[in-house]
Amino acid sequence: MSDIIDVQISQLQKYGVIVGENLDSSFVRFCNNRFSGDRIYVMIDEKVNRLHGSNVEKMCSKAFERVMMLEVPEGETSKSMSEWNKHVNTLLEEGVERSTPLLAVGGGVTGDLGGFVAASVLRGIPLLHMPTSLLAMVDSSIGGKTGINHETGKNLIGAFYQPDAVFTDISFLETLEHAEWITGMAEILKYAAIDNPTIFDKLQTLVDDSLSPKDQWQNVIRESVRIKVDIVQQDALEAGKRAYLNFGHTFGHALENLSGYGELSHGEAVFVGMIAATYFSAQLGHPVDDTRFAPFISSYKQQMATLPEEVDQLINAMKLDKKVKNNTIRLVLLNEWGSPYIHECTDYSLLQESWEYALSQFN
Repeated sequence: MSDIIDVQISQLQKYGVIVGENLDSSFVRFCNNRFSGDRIYVMIDEKVNRLHGSNVEKMCSKAFERVMMLEVPEGETSKSMSEWNKHVNTLLEEGVERSTPLLAVGGGVTGDLGGFVAASVLRGIPLLHMPTSLLAMVDSSIGGKTGINHETGKNLIGAFYQPDAVFTDISFLETLEHAEWITGMAEILKYAAIDNPTIFDKLQTLVDDSLSPKDQWQNVIRESVRIKVDIVQQDALEAGKRAYLNFGHTFGHALENLSGYGELSHGEAVFVGMIAATYFSAQLGHPVDDTRFAPFISSYKQQMATLPEEVDQLINAMKLDKKVKNNTIRLVLLNEWGSPYIHECTDYSLLQESWEYALSQFN
């Protein structure tokens, strides 16, 4: 059984996020109705390619005469100008046409990179997402953010480019490594913090039970998708409310930058960032504290590398975040659970205190 969650970007632009198991037939039916069937380019994470590549190619061959598989090296370092340039060159040299679709199969890295390639080539070719990690399923595959990293910061080069469809097939989670489950949970915890606090308890029950793609996980994934879709529909270009989705991310991106991309996963960094943002909120008098995150800390500590302790450098990295406005760091904080707001940070002493508190929970 599958569910279709519509994303209405504008009166003229709409696409569906299909959530379910074994979505091959749904994918083939969609492509037969939408494309000519000549060819498709598939950008696929190298690990996913080893595990599922032959099945993905077989699925695509039911709708297209020619399937070109383009492997993306695993890890955050693939979100680079050189990797983007390599795939752009390949598509152009192959004679890509504006009607030729690109399917991104993998986690957030492959989706972000593949999306930016699709947005750039011929000023835009059709984009399809098939997320294979928990994080990509609930977050990065939805909403049209694409991009690559720069040495000065994360996701500083890119574009807003919406897909034609997202196929969230939870059967991919059967081969997901334990560390990737934990990484993806951070984005679900974010939705609990900014929108639906009941998810905290649901997620704790699932983690205590088992990490496997079953009905209860599909329900949590579906609810997470719904929350993000509701926000994206109201603010596709992050001019207002969509910024709430960055809860914990301004702190987290600084951690990723200072640690070196790939040393700390995005989800791990965001989890630490949410504890820092919650502490900051509490110090401003809001009725929140990090006890909601406490049941999950041990899962993150078991797999995380030692965190940097240079708070001054972390604050400087925050100043390079793309959400900085008029040289002011903008944080997503909480009035209470489920009620986020934007705070322009001028109190660097409290920012330092929040960093020190969050880091002390892990180092």
